[in-house]
Amino acid sequence: MRSRDLGFRIGTGAFALVLVLIVVAIGVELTRQSMLSIEKFGFNFWRTQTWDPVAGDFGALPFIWGTLYSSVLALTLATPVSIGIAVFISELSPARIRQPLVFLTELLAAIPSIVYGLWGIFVLVPLIRSLETWLPSSLRALPLFSGPPVGVGMLSAGVILAIMVIPFTSSVAREVLKSVPIAQREGAYALGATRFEAIRAALFFARTGIVGAIMLGFGRALGETMAVTMVIGNNPQISASLFAPQYTMAAVLANEFTEADTELYLDALIEIGLVLFIITLVINGLSRLLIWSMARSTTRAQAVAPAVEAAA
Repeated sequence: MRSRDLGFRIGTGAFALVLVLIVVAIGVELTRQSMLSIEKFGFNFWRTQTWDPVAGDFGALPFIWGTLYSSVLALTLATPVSIGIAVFISELSPARIRQPLVFLTELLAAIPSIVYGLWGIFVLVPLIRSLETWLPSSLRALPLFSGPPVGVGMLSAGVILAIMVIPFTSSVAREVLKSVPIAQREGAYALGATRFEAIRAALFFARTGIVGAIMLGFGRALGETMAVTMVIGNNPQISASLFAPQYTMAAVLANEFTEADTELYLDALIEIGLVLFIITLVINGLSRLLIWSMARSTTRAQAVAPAVEAAA
């Protein structure tokens, strides 16, 4: 039996090791294929704004900025909506409509990215264009709202990303809320809490899992390609404006990879993929560290509470 258990442990460990090998292999291959760009530009590739394939001068800063800006904007828009959906379905929804709402949420996650992009072009972009022209000139003079009223730009990309992120974040948050012990809510009601206060207590209890759901949505937004490419405007510039056309790393890869006619151009595009890979790993690592620290502080508080009550 011990040898069988040992063999099972080694076999499952080998499967887990495959994941590590895949990540390492991707990183090594991206680095190897972009060596010409790395050797020529070094770290300047990360901090310069010029993207000129004709002159052979490449910098990834506009694409890094566009990727992070659009993802943070999407997260800002999607988080309250996602948590609201999760709270309503798990805590407030009548039983007869709960399952249809769950089905519709999961259906949104299954819609292909290209369909979101087409919807964005024909519906969202005209709405954003109307919003731009409707804004008073005093607001349009501010850097955040400046830009031509064309509809395509950072706000369109942020909204489309938020819509795509909501199903993932809300589904995970809903499952986290369902795992909150019933005793937690009953204890709140027993102390005279209102329904709102009981739900707030459940949200606080499940905060670690909810943060994990939000970071999962953030990771989803970072790598989105087609829908963003169709509505962001694809202009390699750095701007704080919500209405200015900008660019992301995934979008430039999708648009220009087949047009790379020189080895340096191709290596620069592959290095953008490497930069996106590194940023994704760093952000996911930081999110796991945040979740771990929150879970540790919660466990510590739960361990200290009985001792405090006993001393009292």
